[in-house]
Amino acid sequence: MATPELPEFDDVGDALREGRSLRPARAYRFQFALESLEFRALTVADPIPLGRQVLEAAGLEPDRGYSLFAILPTGDFEDVRLDEPFDLSTAGAERFVAFLTDREFKFQVNDDQQRWGKPAISGRILNQLAEPGPEEAVFLEVRGGTDVLIEPAMLVDLSAPGIERFYSAPRPPVEIEIIVNTRPRLVRGPTVTFEQIVELAFPGPHEANVVFSMTYRKAASKPHAGELSAHGSVIIKQGTIFNVTRTVQS
Repeated sequence: MATPELPEFDDVGDALREGRSLRPARAYRFQFALESLEFRALTVADPIPLGRQVLEAAGLEPDRGYSLFAILPTGDFEDVRLDEPFDLSTAGAERFVAFLTDREFKFQVNDDQQRWGKPAISGRILNQLAEPGPEEAVFLEVRGGTDVLIEPAMLVDLSAPGIERFYSAPRPPVEIEIIVNTRPRLVRGPTVTFEQIVELAFPGPHEANVVFSMTYRKAASKPHAGELSAHGSVIIKQGTIFNVTRTVQS
């Protein structure tokens, strides 16, 4: 019986997005960047390569002093050692970045100068450094343009000329489409209250003997579904569904 021919490659990113393991293939494709966030596709023959094999796939000499990191979905950097295997199928990372260890990157957070040993930094780490308030977020200053809201999972390139400046400021209101009693409604998120949803479902004044009950599902907060009572609130996302019923008590 003939052995089926293996595909040329399997893509690590596709496997992660599809929630599957890597398939048998001649090679395995991942994304690689050198001292920047300009990624290019590379392949290795082994689905569990050594760190030095990843560098060699990029045409680099591992013993020149490169540091190699896998970028996790959270934006965190995981150290990939040169002579230790890194499982592409289970690590949850399709992107790698390398840089020479003797370089530092400078930036400012709320006017305090910071130094960073990698060409990119995650929004999660910037939030830890900036310590924004409950209603605040971190922004990247763009001179002559619109400042960029930095979300925790984002990666920011520090390798461009100049020093990046980050600062804390009030988070802009976001309009989110939710479904209330089968009808789409736009609301200011990310948190809505019981009373706001009642007003959307049954606008106007109500008699004292009218009682409302409410259920929700597909919410951003945990639990993602349940009942919401008076004066309660829930964190929503695009497509959160509310069902509100009205009962007249005798």
